[in-house]
Amino acid sequence: MSADAGVRPDLAAVAHRLRGRVLSDERWSRVSLGTGVVIVLTIGLLSLVGPWFVGDPRTPNLSNALAPPSIEHIFGTDSLGRDVFTRVVHGGRIDLTFGLITTYIPLVFGLVLGALAGYLGGRADSLVMRFVDLVIAFPLMVLVLGLVAIMGSGITGAYVGVILVSWALYARLVRGEMLAVRERQYILAAQALGFSTRRIVFRHAIPNLLRASLVFSMADIVLNILTLAALSYLGLGVQPPTPEWGAIVAEGQGFLRSAWWITTFSGLTIVLTGVGFSLIGDGIADRLGSEFRLTG
Repeated sequence: MSADAGVRPDLAAVAHRLRGRVLSDERWSRVSLGTGVVIVLTIGLLSLVGPWFVGDPRTPNLSNALAPPSIEHIFGTDSLGRDVFTRVVHGGRIDLTFGLITTYIPLVFGLVLGALAGYLGGRADSLVMRFVDLVIAFPLMVLVLGLVAIMGSGITGAYVGVILVSWALYARLVRGEMLAVRERQYILAAQALGFSTRRIVFRHAIPNLLRASLVFSMADIVLNILTLAALSYLGLGVQPPTPEWGAIVAEGQGFLRSAWWITTFSGLTIVLTGVGFSLIGDGIADRLGSEFRLTG
């Protein structure tokens, strides 16, 4: 009796600690997801509706060049007197649009191709996966730079290059998930009922394969935005005077000592956007289960 009495309090204490840890993780998940959503929505809404209320980002005003941050110009002005905040707001449309398009078009294509390859198996699976290996092995920036050299400087080459490569990662991710899903009872039951391959894959399998891809897409959006910013920084992406976050950073590089705000505020906007999407991805991963958590 005394031994049982000694064990029960220990078990109760362990259960209490485990419950506390689970509740703490759930609270952090809600905080992470909520914070990320607030950050992304704020930047997204400013980029969407802000250009209707702020001024022209291209018109110079040399009499007000390199003005420091103030009430009138909260991010200061650049070397041509253009308001940096106005240019950052307008640039958000380009960067966020690029990030969303170059993430979710490849996601759809990779999701379908990976699901079919994993479900069918055999030669179809081998052929698709070898092609995926070839695409993944090819450096993204080399491909994008090559397309820019062929198509000329601008955003078109960046769109084509990123979309041509990004689908492969989703195809590999989904194909691995499909190998496990196709052995589940509901898939076997659908096969026993004589459902077509299209119905099994698109109606029963893909809804359960979409979760991991959605989590990964949050990180992929950030990488694609950084890709465009890097190209614009090198002078190969969005061309002046069109405002874009990476291009604004490049324009302010020569004035870091005398006008630090040009590069700093545009760079912080890129960082804050990345943090927002990363927090959303982490929060979604916690909601869906630890097996979908992003690492690294």
